[in-house]
Amino acid sequence: MATEEFPKKELETLWAPWRVEYFEKEPRDLNFLSEAAQASDDSAHLVITRRKNAFLMMNRYPYSVGHLMAVPYRKVAELSALGDNEVVELWNLVVHAQSLLRAATKTQGFNIGLNLGECAGAGAPDHLHIHIVPRWSGDTNFMPILTGTRTLSDGLRALYDKLMDAQAKMASQR
Repeated sequence: MATEEFPKKELETLWAPWRVEYFEKEPRDLNFLSEAAQASDDSAHLVITRRKNAFLMMNRYPYSVGHLMAVPYRKVAELSALGDNEVVELWNLVVHAQSLLRAATKTQGFNIGLNLGECAGAGAPDHLHIHIVPRWSGDTNFMPILTGTRTLSDGLRALYDKLMDAQAKMASQR
């Protein structure tokens, strides 16, 4: 009985040319959250929803389709620096994000959390934000296990449009 070799070479390369934007940025823009907070062109900054104290935006370099972030307008690094209104609004945006993602992408579950401090993985350690990462049954497949590669099934702009449509539909039903 001949032993067949696993076709490792064919699985080692997955083309994801949009990710080069993230790796080629020198230096990385650590002020992107403040820029999005102050921007007037929400679409260019992938901002989905704005409230008085916080806003909801897409992660431009997601590892999962639909990865959103709830962000206070004020640049603070610690939860203790937030005011009560900011805390309430951030968590209301998390709830809103869940509704949007369920409507636009049929999300089945969520990972929700914060990375506080550089050693905890914060990409912008001086501007906290809450990650809302949608999950689906079976969404973890062989790709990350074999090659450390994640696959995204939708483009940023197409998903932005779906989320904006879902938000408009939800607003019209109120």
